[in-house]
Amino acid sequence: MGYVDVAGVGRILPDGRELFSGVSFRVGEGAKVALIGANGTGKTTLVRMIAGDTAPDEGVINRAGGLGVMRQILVHDDRLLSDLALSLAPPRLRELGERLAAAEKAITDAEKRGKYSTAAEKAQVAYADALSAWGDAGGYDFEVLCDTVSILILEKPWDLTRTRVVRTLSGGEQKRFALELLLRGPEEVLLLDEPDNFLDVPAKRWLERRINESEKTILYVSHDRELLANTAQKIVTLESGDAWVHGGGFATWHEARVARWERFEELRRRWDEEHQKLKDLVIMYRQKASYNADMASRLRAAETRLEKFEEKGPPPEPPRDQDIRMQIAGGRTGKRAVICEGLELDNLTFPFDLEVWYGDRVAVLGANGTGKSHFLRLLARGGTDTDFSKSGGPLDGPRLEPVAHNGIARLGARVVPGHFSQTHDRPDLLGRTLREILWKGDDNRPSLDRPSAMSRLSRYELNRQSEQTWESLSGGQQARFLVLLLELGGATLLLLDEPTDNLDLASAEALEEGLKHFEGTVIAVTHDRWFSRGFDRFVLFQGDGEVVETPEPVWDVR
Repeated sequence: MGYVDVAGVGRILPDGRELFSGVSFRVGEGAKVALIGANGTGKTTLVRMIAGDTAPDEGVINRAGGLGVMRQILVHDDRLLSDLALSLAPPRLRELGERLAAAEKAITDAEKRGKYSTAAEKAQVAYADALSAWGDAGGYDFEVLCDTVSILILEKPWDLTRTRVVRTLSGGEQKRFALELLLRGPEEVLLLDEPDNFLDVPAKRWLERRINESEKTILYVSHDRELLANTAQKIVTLESGDAWVHGGGFATWHEARVARWERFEELRRRWDEEHQKLKDLVIMYRQKASYNADMASRLRAAETRLEKFEEKGPPPEPPRDQDIRMQIAGGRTGKRAVICEGLELDNLTFPFDLEVWYGDRVAVLGANGTGKSHFLRLLARGGTDTDFSKSGGPLDGPRLEPVAHNGIARLGARVVPGHFSQTHDRPDLLGRTLREILWKGDDNRPSLDRPSAMSRLSRYELNRQSEQTWESLSGGQQARFLVLLLELGGATLLLLDEPTDNLDLASAEALEEGLKHFEGTVIAVTHDRWFSRGFDRFVLFQGDGEVVETPEPVWDVR
């Protein structure tokens, strides 16, 4: 059975700041361990170190039993499902799979120049060798595994799905395919970075069962309290540049954290008292030595004790709790914010009617792939009205793809939609620092001078990241910055697609508090059972294409 040992690991950022140091913990054979912490504390960085993507600046990481890794970022390019599957295969099999693919391409290229040419014959021999090596290494068994997973998740055999472009799958389908492949694969240790993101509630419950049933050693990052409570046997917390381990489950984690920092506060109080006693002793002997030479040796001894005491340093102070203050102002609009009449999303829903009134908090629920995100994107583009002058224009409209539909979706008077994308897909922000983005502004938000920009970033706990580029931020930091852009853009209709997916607990609570004071209308797609409690209307996209309103949240639906 596999294990992971992390001993004294540290990471120094390019600007010289210490992200964390002295991180030590063990994930024993068959254990289910959660890695948690506030956004930006270094969880994903640590995961990359354990995965072997980057080396630690200090300390060592030992692994045994083979390692299967699922990273946080989903596929948005033109890679095929076979490429995704191969990226999750064991290293040797992955290497031989890439060699086989290259050999197959070489045959095609050579035969274009001449089917019976010498180059074609050499390419065929190379392909035969690659195919033999692939089979000897267990490649055919891996293809059987892919077929099993393809039928389970996509309900089609591998021969029909292997050439499918991955980005045509929903985020939930990508995640479930990758998770099932890893959970059924040969690797004895799994490293999962936010595996619950993009999963609907039934899929999250499926993930909880699969983790608990698995004999594998699993280390995972998650902010989902339900998942943590139902699966974590031990919790590693990254905070204040260090890590500590709670040997119990999530139900007792908060109490353990409070008790831990109370102990540190007591140790700090004792350290301060002892420090003061030693300083007073040095002062006393220094005064006595000024008129009694016999006190010189005692003065030196006291000074040495003080120096050694100060060299060891005080115990760590309790971490400062995040103070995130989201101030999304909004504004008064017409009484009816959204009107849908006979709206039908092509190949997703049957026609439905819906009226959303100013001030409503509407949670859009349903399984993945039922059209919820399409519905939000249609509204973000201004609905079916191509004349955006009536609504003030969509904040993110020019960057959003059209939504094929029939029927009508209209925005009310003075409704300005602001869209939050679940995937954080913002190519317009790539390569730009946060300060630069705020300084330059755009058509929807004003340019901010440096003091104003830093003030806003500080409210979102992003002031230390002001000179970082957008793509270098953690998923949670990106989510907070996107909310800040909505705040600055003057949206009166917030269209939020899974906004809490990458947010830590403090950030999610700040968002909920900010929405309470928002003067406008909120429509949010969510699978977050806790977040949904802040909504008063629930629209369910059913698996059969019907869209209905329900008096309370409905989760167990396909």
